[in-house]
Amino acid sequence: MRKEIAFTKMHGAGNDYIYVNTLRYPIACPERLAVVWSDRHKGIGGDGLVLIGAGQDADFSMRIFNNDGSEARMCGNASRCIGKYLYEYGLTQKREIRLSTLSGVKVLRLHVADDNTVDTVTVDMDEPRLSVPSQMATPDGALCNGEVQATDGSTWRGTFVSMGNPHFVVFVDDVTTFDVAGVGSVLEHAAAFPERCNIEFVTPMPDGSLRMRVWERGSGITMACGTGACATAVAAALTHRAGRSSRIVMDGGELTIAWSEADGHVYMTGPATRVFDGTITYEE
Repeated sequence: MRKEIAFTKMHGAGNDYIYVNTLRYPIACPERLAVVWSDRHKGIGGDGLVLIGAGQDADFSMRIFNNDGSEARMCGNASRCIGKYLYEYGLTQKREIRLSTLSGVKVLRLHVADDNTVDTVTVDMDEPRLSVPSQMATPDGALCNGEVQATDGSTWRGTFVSMGNPHFVVFVDDVTTFDVAGVGSVLEHAAAFPERCNIEFVTPMPDGSLRMRVWERGSGITMACGTGACATAVAAALTHRAGRSSRIVMDGGELTIAWSEADGHVYMTGPATRVFDGTITYEE
């Protein structure tokens, strides 16, 4: 059966997704549609598909599918865009929204401009997890400044941080010329990562910022990664390359990350941008 739905294309610091309000447009096959619609030549184009739905233990829920059809547990950039979407499209008047994800409930704090549009969003990303045996195959499920062997036999030193989804942060001399695709693709599938892994490559800059590029599990190189920025800030603090607050500069923009000493939570603040609205027809 052919169905027509409305969608919105949005991005957070260049990390772009296709957003569908499933309260109005239920979707039965998001894994397949994420692959088809994300194609930048034959589809809408994007890093994946995000479904906005009702929340059982929260105000709303989010499901996110990478452009290879795999389902992700969480995306910081997408969660900020959802906050903007919910407020500006009139689904809520709240400026603090509880959003249910596969990584738990996240709290979005909307920063609203004088014209009643959402300028930036701060997301409480909860506490980072440094020991997750299901994601890091070491005896204690942790790795700080340790070595991982990639599938091509090369060895890379980095720090494991889980923000619900797994990240491996590698500090390099010059990330601007680094082979992100070549190394990221073989590290993602390393035996040390039972669920595969997002790989961040980072260079500390003279101005105190952290220049980051990312190879996302299931998506490849993306312009930005919110959970990756959080993991990068935590890894930099753990390895004494930065304090507990960092400005993360990515290919698509900047995020401010603060790892609170008071509650141990990571707070991510950054922009959310609507690109365009449209409709698309597909066979269900």
